[in-house]
Amino acid sequence: MTTIDAHHHFWRYNPAEYDWIDASMSRLQRDFLPYDLRAEAAAAGIGGVVSVQARQTIGETAWLLDLARDDDLIKGVVGWVPLISPTVRDNLARFAAEPKFRGVRHVLQGEADDSYMLGADFNAGVRALAEFGLVYDILILERQLAPAIELVDRHPAQIFVLDHVAKPRIKDGIFEPWNRQIRELAKRPNVFCKLSGMVTEADWTAWREEQLRPYFDTVWDAFGAQRLMFGSDWPVCLVAASYGQWADVTRRILEAASESERSRFFGETAAAAYQLAI
Repeated sequence: MTTIDAHHHFWRYNPAEYDWIDASMSRLQRDFLPYDLRAEAAAAGIGGVVSVQARQTIGETAWLLDLARDDDLIKGVVGWVPLISPTVRDNLARFAAEPKFRGVRHVLQGEADDSYMLGADFNAGVRALAEFGLVYDILILERQLAPAIELVDRHPAQIFVLDHVAKPRIKDGIFEPWNRQIRELAKRPNVFCKLSGMVTEADWTAWREEQLRPYFDTVWDAFGAQRLMFGSDWPVCLVAASYGQWADVTRRILEAASESERSRFFGETAAAAYQLAI
């Protein structure tokens, strides 16, 4: 089974287009392209990746698919389309013609209104995903878990993948209500979860593995190996940890898991959720 990194990004850096990369993230202020990732992934024993949107533009989605078409490392793409647009099906049909187009993500964490995801137009767009066999990636902050649960409940046949374990407040050591709410979300069998983005929610320079373990234990218990998958969040993770460092942490955390559970976590779950051709 190919080992899969279910969450990373590519970009050609432009300060105007990536204004969220501020001075504290200076190491991210450069291009990150397949050549860079290939070396990191190979060193960590990763054989395939899912490339996820970093900008909300149709152009970036097309660019990611261009990269994927020519690179066997890229097994799938989660892009962006304007889900609230009345022409959403046209955009989905255009990209769904590419076999590696496997899902859509909207940056819900960036919306000023936490109820944005409950709007009628947004939900119409989510409903359209099923027509093309596409996953929806949920990118939220912890405080948005309640509306995210409501969103999922409106679409019981849609496959959802939660990014970055919903970004709990690890740096501050705050465990509730995240623990309770993510366990509630996990009761929905159509929701998968990525173990990713955790070090960037901790103290970038002083995080410790033991700080992460309670959050890992929660999602492992809630989702299990059948619905939990590895994601690096490279290159964003580099503000706090190298690619190899994060891969090593997850392997240590999983030492007590069975071989079949590790196989699920490091590849089979992502392949099943995104229907990857590997």
